[in-house]
Amino acid sequence: MLKNRRSEHLVAAVLVAPFILVFGWMFIFPTLQMIEISFTKAPLIGEGVWIGLDNYARMFSDRIFYTAVWNTSYFVLLTVIPGTAVALTIALMVSRLSGWFQSLVLAAFFLPFVLPVTVVYLIWDWMLNLQFGIAQFIIEPLAGKRINVWRTPAWFMPMAALLTIWWTNGFSILLFLAGLRNIPRELYEAAALDGGTRWQVFKDITWPLIWPITVLCLTIQLILQLKIFDQVYLFAQGGRTQATMVLVQYIFEQAFQKNAGGYAATIAVALFVIVVAFSILQYQVLRIRGAK
Repeated sequence: MLKNRRSEHLVAAVLVAPFILVFGWMFIFPTLQMIEISFTKAPLIGEGVWIGLDNYARMFSDRIFYTAVWNTSYFVLLTVIPGTAVALTIALMVSRLSGWFQSLVLAAFFLPFVLPVTVVYLIWDWMLNLQFGIAQFIIEPLAGKRINVWRTPAWFMPMAALLTIWWTNGFSILLFLAGLRNIPRELYEAAALDGGTRWQVFKDITWPLIWPITVLCLTIQLILQLKIFDQVYLFAQGGRTQATMVLVQYIFEQAFQKNAGGYAATIAVALFVIVVAFSILQYQVLRIRGAK
């Protein structure tokens, strides 16, 4: 018995070792180096001078850093829960379809997800163009005039959130659809025999059974949206970039435009802590909610 157990442990160690080595090389080692660089005054490439906690003291007194934190948090608020709710709603509607028509509708919703960010930028820049954009025909009646949304701070983040939901929701829709297809049909048939309404069926059967998928989608979306960069960077070009600054954009500016690798690493450490803390907090809250 003891020999068999040792053999199992040896086989498990051999199978896990490649992943541990790659994970340590690709993630753990760079993370430790990033933390070390955050205590130095270093350029993007080259040796730095050890300055202790000076970068952290500078970060906590940096007005632009707090602006970036606020904009990132605001963007997360606009995208994570609303985007997941939209994905669930679409998945519920698509699940009622069948055959080739279901595949066609699902492909239409998933298509934006495979588009590169530059294509998304061109599509939405054309749609929201101040002169001829078709979206201006919707904005004008609501706002009373045409608005250059990418040069108006009050409109910038909501519109960036809208295009992000449109762009990235395809993956969440697929996850929800897979979860809905795994719910036994017998439960719905029993609910129909008992005279359950659609809301009762959703509340008592569908929602509890797809709760794990909901937790997964929310966690994935939280991590992705905390690292928002591409959309904001592209659409803010030529505008008030400090007013729309997000954390990854600020890291990019400090590292690649100002050659302040040490300070950029400090902001990256702060972002890493925020992502880990919020991910763990959200997962625990959702897990406790699902256990009730």
